[in-house]
Amino acid sequence: MPTVMDEAGMRRALARLSHEIEEKHEGLDDVVLVGIKRGGEIVSRRIAAYFAAQGVAVPQAGLDIGMTRDDLVSAFFVPQAERNELGFSLTGKRVVLCDDVLHTGRSALAGVEALFRLGRPAAVRLLVLVDRGGREVPVRADFVGKNVPTSKEEYIGVHFRELGFGEDALILTRRQP
Repeated sequence: MPTVMDEAGMRRALARLSHEIEEKHEGLDDVVLVGIKRGGEIVSRRIAAYFAAQGVAVPQAGLDIGMTRDDLVSAFFVPQAERNELGFSLTGKRVVLCDDVLHTGRSALAGVEALFRLGRPAAVRLLVLVDRGGREVPVRADFVGKNVPTSKEEYIGVHFRELGFGEDALILTRRQP
């Protein structure tokens, strides 16, 4: 299983993405970070921590997209819906919607729909740690940590310490026949 990005690479990518957010928004006024649970929430927390280390508090929260997914009616998907209470208003804010992996675009689309159920942001931009291609809907990320084109048989495993892995890493895996 090839490592696409190790812990140091992930740290550098998140630092670079943090700088890109600040540059794109010409500062951090009215910027909020919202991470799609679980992996995207970890990404948004780490970016918020990066800004905090620079002396800037950027509001951050996790977003449950279970009830806005288009596969909700599938017998194979039973959402564990949580009430989305961000702890801050989205109205008029510039939202950076964070996720770990962008593939088909369906999770990102569900995330945008969930955001608009909570308020009317001034803008929504998508940030992903890795973009593996393979879109099924017209979604593109504004901020990308790494582009890793994959086949339908390949996946990107995202290992975060917060999820019980020994170290952070992006691992390319293949579907077992």
